[in-house]
Amino acid sequence: MIDKTIKDKVVNFSFVFPAFVIFSVFYLYPFFYSFILSFQQTDGIYYSKFVGLQNFKEVFASGLDWQNFKWWSITWWKASSWWNSMYNGVFITFWALTFQNILAFALALGVDKAIKTGKIYRVIFFILPVLSEIIIGLLMRELLLTNPGILNQWLEKVGLGFISHNWLGRESVLLTTALVHSWKGFGWAFIILLAGLQTIPEELYEAARIDGANYMQRFHRITLPLLMPVVSLVIVLTLLGTMQAFAMILALTRGAAGLTEVPVMRIYNHLRLSQVGLACAEGIVLGAVLIAVSFTMFNLSKWIRSRWGVLPR
Repeated sequence: MIDKTIKDKVVNFSFVFPAFVIFSVFYLYPFFYSFILSFQQTDGIYYSKFVGLQNFKEVFASGLDWQNFKWWSITWWKASSWWNSMYNGVFITFWALTFQNILAFALALGVDKAIKTGKIYRVIFFILPVLSEIIIGLLMRELLLTNPGILNQWLEKVGLGFISHNWLGRESVLLTTALVHSWKGFGWAFIILLAGLQTIPEELYEAARIDGANYMQRFHRITLPLLMPVVSLVIVLTLLGTMQAFAMILALTRGAAGLTEVPVMRIYNHLRLSQVGLACAEGIVLGAVLIAVSFTMFNLSKWIRSRWGVLPR
């Protein structure tokens, strides 16, 4: 009997063993190896020197004047390249959480009611997420660059020439990057939110109409509470995805001399310069930040769902 139990366990494990090997080789091993390299000054191939926490010190404190440091100052992060890149990432994430997700939610509400043309809109809105980020970045770069620029020419033709300017100039490049990123990625949120809306039973809306509830009351009492788990998921995926954005920003602005440099781009630049140890330390810090944000959002979303009555208290 014991032998049969052991045999069954071995057989069962054999089915997941290939996936376990792949996960170990491509995820676990790189993670632990990166953690080891983060304590070294190395190019990853020819030389390495143990430097302890020096790489992490450079990540957190490089460029900061500790004698005149003031936590309450809103500009202290500009002195540190790493914290400046984190600010850029948070700025783009803010626009993704607001503009991108609000647009996706509004479109999902509209398409959910479009019975005949709903499938067409799903395909149209989902084209952008499917396309390569590099392609979108290069196309938008050609569209937005001056001399005089395709977008500026269109604005001139329709009588809105007063709006035209250098969209990738120093003053507006970060906002332009955030809006392009949001426009590129709203399709994912749209599909997820639309799927969530379609899981809400129509009978609930019919009962509410019979009871005399108007649209806003149905939206507030039915749609939002039942959609809260999906909204929480979209928020978490937006945070994780946007803070790791790289390819589209690289193609669109090339970093704009640090004005649009996000954490992953900074890690990439240090890898190109053979500063592997510093890049690994930055990757560890970014990973810790994302884990902390994910954990916080998980508990916050759980509280929100409980507060709206989706989960038992």
